[in-house]
Amino acid sequence: MARIAGVNIPTQKRVPIALQYIHGIGAKFAHDICTKVGIPAERRVNQLTDAEVLQIREAIDRDYLVEGDLRRETAMNIKRLMDLGCYRGLRHRRGLPVNGQRTHTNARTRKGKAKPIAGKKK
Repeated sequence: MARIAGVNIPTQKRVPIALQYIHGIGAKFAHDICTKVGIPAERRVNQLTDAEVLQIREAIDRDYLVEGDLRRETAMNIKRLMDLGCYRGLRHRRGLPVNGQRTHTNARTRKGKAKPIAGKKK
C-alpha cells in the first residue's frame, strides 16, 4: 500500500483515481501530476516502482497544498471571516448557509434537524 501525503492510497486502482483519495487533489490535479511525473494514466498503483512513488510524493509536496495544511488554511480563512464580523463570518458563526441560499425551506444540511415549535398549530 502506497502512502502519499499521509494517506494510504488504494493499490488496485489506477493512479489518477487513487490520487484523488488525498484531500485537495481532484481529477484535474491528479492528471496533471501523472503527466508531470510521466506516468501513464492506465497504470495501477501496485505496478508503480518505489522511485515513481517518490517522484509523485515530491511533486505533491512541491506544488500542491494538501491534507492537514489545506484543512488548516481553510479553517483559518473561516476564523478570519468570523473575527472580522463580516456577513459571511456571521453566517458561519450561526451555522447558516453562507452563499445566499434560501433558508425558509431547505438548508437542512447547515441548520441541522428541524426543531418543532410548541403551539404552532391552530
